[in-house]
Amino acid sequence: MTTLRSMLFLLMSVPITAVFGVLVPLGGLFGVRVACAFARAYTQVMLKWVEWSLAITYEVQGWENVPAGPVILMAKHQSAWETLFMEAKFPAQCWIVKKELLWLPFVGWGLIAIRCIAIDRSTGSSAREQIVEQGAQRLKDGLWVSIFPEGTRVAPGKVGRYGIGGALLATRTGTPILPMAHNAGEYWGRYAFKKHAGRVKVVIGPPIRTEGRDVVSVNNEVQQWIEARMREISTERYAEA
Repeated sequence: MTTLRSMLFLLMSVPITAVFGVLVPLGGLFGVRVACAFARAYTQVMLKWVEWSLAITYEVQGWENVPAGPVILMAKHQSAWETLFMEAKFPAQCWIVKKELLWLPFVGWGLIAIRCIAIDRSTGSSAREQIVEQGAQRLKDGLWVSIFPEGTRVAPGKVGRYGIGGALLATRTGTPILPMAHNAGEYWGRYAFKKHAGRVKVVIGPPIRTEGRDVVSVNNEVQQWIEARMREISTERYAEA
């Protein structure tokens, strides 16, 4: 059943992505907000398709912590599921992504249209300054900025190195950070074809104040909060099992 569900999901997700891979860039011709609206619609459709085809549902704790104004959204990265969730459920946002993603058909075109910040991580400080310069402008324009601080997908139970790019942007601009933890990787593995039915637990934390603080302490607080919630989510799941 898991294999059949995964095949069905892939069979329909390709044409859905292709259609919106054209609509999002076309929307960008009329402004970033239109492109973001199409991107949001795409992820809403995909999130519903994930639920129908893969039987992967979700529950969210902490909606009351989501502020009205722009923030920097920093989340655990385990799979592709959370990218769909974040784009579908939070306000218009731009993403900090690896520049290689821009070469992907459809997906890359959409990322360009929503004015993502594409960086070359090998450039170190240059990439961080790019995040600060472009991210500050996106925030000024009223967009959220979303980033996975570990930079790449990590397996459940593992912790990657938390880069300081997002925290640097936050401290330089005085923008709060909204942290998010989840266990999507337990059902949708890193680059895995087979996805397993289950209920993803998402926890959204209170915004972390950054104004007047140093980047290291902010980054450490983000990591400590996210990883503590990850341990709690894992403990709760196995206690239920």
